[in-house]
Amino acid sequence: MEIAELIKKVRRIEIKAKGLTNEMFSGEYHSAFKGRGMSFSEVREYQFGDDIRNIDWNVTARFDHPYVKVYEEERELTVMLLLDMSASGLTGSHRATKNEILTELAAVIAFSVSQNNDKIGAILFTDQVEQFIPPRKGKAHVLRIIRDILNFEPERLATSLQHALGHFTRVVKKKCTAFLISDFIDHNFEDALRMAARKHDLICLQLNDPIEKKLPEAGLVKMKDAESGHMIWIDTGSRNVRNKYFALTRERDEQLRQFFTRSGIDYASIDTSHSYIKPLHNLFKKRGKKR
Repeated sequence: MEIAELIKKVRRIEIKAKGLTNEMFSGEYHSAFKGRGMSFSEVREYQFGDDIRNIDWNVTARFDHPYVKVYEEERELTVMLLLDMSASGLTGSHRATKNEILTELAAVIAFSVSQNNDKIGAILFTDQVEQFIPPRKGKAHVLRIIRDILNFEPERLATSLQHALGHFTRVVKKKCTAFLISDFIDHNFEDALRMAARKHDLICLQLNDPIEKKLPEAGLVKMKDAESGHMIWIDTGSRNVRNKYFALTRERDEQLRQFFTRSGIDYASIDTSHSYIKPLHNLFKKRGKKR
């Protein structure tokens, strides 16, 4: 990508992502993603309604009047973006490809993280980890992440969630919050996902495109798997073929949804033909209520 074009794209995404962050996600992010714990801040006189478990008995005895300990949240978090950059992300039958939505989601999350003075990093992967961006603070670092995503040219086409998650759990030692953004068109990743979720606070954002769920009626069509290069002829004019395809994709999505639920992993399904604002907002809101 030419430098001028890249700068223009980064700027356009920055304006959109910062606008959404300021208008919708800043407060939601703060309540949805808590810090590492509570630390002692100060002692003050007891007030009606204070939790008696917080009474500081030493200070109370010294001044012959009840005093309580005040705690404040240790706010700083480390957030990692795990970004599936495989060839299936080039799919886009409506307003945007899955990769374009992935970039916008990453930008919105990154600016929300930065606005709360937390650290943000990223892992860009296919069937191997192709780039690791260490977590840091600041707007300049956020813009670097966006620029690298936009300018990324993968060496490989296929997907391995198992490999990416294994690398993530090995490299990132301390507990962090991680967003895995992928279409989850892969297999044998469940154990790695569960292991990562036990060690870290893992949130999954599943990207979908309508054409992956419902075939258009277009007669005999030659289709190519973007990741394997395998070619196949499909008779989309057959209602039976279309119905079987729809049933298979629906079953895959339902199995994935049940897996996330059983594993206690927060997730959202995002369709390229619709705005991602509502599912992301609902996810943040749901997490805020749980905490």
